[in-house]
Amino acid sequence: MKRSARVGIVVMLSLWLTTPTASPAQTFKTLANFDDSNGAYPTYVVQANAGKLWGTTPGKGPTYCGTAFEMSLTGVLKTALNFSCNPNYPDGNEPQGLIQGTDGNFYGVTFSGGSNQEGTVFKLTPAGVLTTLVSFNGTNGSGPVGTLAEGTDGNFYGATYGGGDQYSYGTVFKVTSTGSLTTLYQFDFTHGAQPYAGVIQATDGDFYGTTYSGGAWGVGTAYKITTQGKLTVIYSFGEHSSDPFFPVTPLAQGSDGNFYGTTPYGGNSSNYGAVFKLAASGAFTTLYAFSGPDGYFPGGPLVQATDGNFYGTTGYNTTGQGTVFKVSPSGTLTTLHVFDGADGESPIAVVQETDGEFYGTTNLGGTSNVGTAFSLDTGLEPFVKTSPNSGGTGTKVIVLGNKLSGTTSVAFNGVAATFKVVSSTEITTTVPTGATTGKVTVTTASGTLKSNVEFRVIK
Repeated sequence: MKRSARVGIVVMLSLWLTTPTASPAQTFKTLANFDDSNGAYPTYVVQANAGKLWGTTPGKGPTYCGTAFEMSLTGVLKTALNFSCNPNYPDGNEPQGLIQGTDGNFYGVTFSGGSNQEGTVFKLTPAGVLTTLVSFNGTNGSGPVGTLAEGTDGNFYGATYGGGDQYSYGTVFKVTSTGSLTTLYQFDFTHGAQPYAGVIQATDGDFYGTTYSGGAWGVGTAYKITTQGKLTVIYSFGEHSSDPFFPVTPLAQGSDGNFYGTTPYGGNSSNYGAVFKLAASGAFTTLYAFSGPDGYFPGGPLVQATDGNFYGTTGYNTTGQGTVFKVSPSGTLTTLHVFDGADGESPIAVVQETDGEFYGTTNLGGTSNVGTAFSLDTGLEPFVKTSPNSGGTGTKVIVLGNKLSGTTSVAFNGVAATFKVVSSTEITTTVPTGATTGKVTVTTASGTLKSNVEFRVIK
């Protein structure tokens, strides 16, 4: 049952009214084609410390259990790890995506495999050394999904699609970097069931996520949960007849404090999915409902770019094989690229890298019809990003960017900080005394770069 459910997730994420505006000038490039030997059906990518993109493929590779890969911004692919799903080598099977921890290692989950064949949490070094931190056993969760979130406490938080020793509707969990697992909450259908995505930590310190089903109307919920495991349903999808429903992606918190997301269904009579806004208080707004030519089945998460707009993908549209779009916080949608199969099909998601461009993957299409990697340049300026995005005085912070070798100063909201240039793409620094919440700025020979989000100083 769990295995077939995962097939549905992959299909949904991969095959996946205001009038959209015309596409502005931009440059699209197909960077790489997956071909089974180096993996198939790639998921999300993440910018890493060394100026590369890292990601996973849940299928194929030499062992048919999935891969972890590294890719340059010009599209040079390197397989970092081939997962082994042999029971004697319980690496896990179907890796779901990566994040890079503040310790420089990558962390992720596999939907299945492990010593109990119920999925794993793993750590992967940049050199490709894998450590299985947790093997789920059903009672503590089954089928972890999406990507993990590293909390300000240094622990990692995530969700499982099923399992739990009470209801089998999924769990929210916490795991330390050494593999100590705590089940924070078990879904009971009333408060949601079967989360398809992980959680994010918001600026209030709590974690927020969605469930695919359950809730007051049976078609999913949005929830928040504290680090102690107290869960509150913010919204039950389906309250109104025009509601989008069955959310399958993580939420994104905007700079205005609200949460933004997509659903592959609902929104209007076309039933093609929607973009929504959700306040922490529960106030819900459908920002944009897809109608077909502009896309349908938006199955990937949104990312707020440096221009304040949100960027995402639709799995298909009636005139092509999926789209990349941007939508304003007020709900104006612009189609940026329409895939034609040769350059990819069923895009998963995009991320904005510090060169200002967007990078993403498609689940199908390309030369072998098992996915591509691509870039999309819309003319946005370079910036820097910090890891972590919050901390108190003395917290060690990694600053990622491009062409950083000539850096002459780093400041936290105007307060100068000591720093070390590690490479052209990485600086290490610490939060200085007197710093307050605001943008981090890096001055180089070419000018001043600002962070994409404010660094939140914790007193």
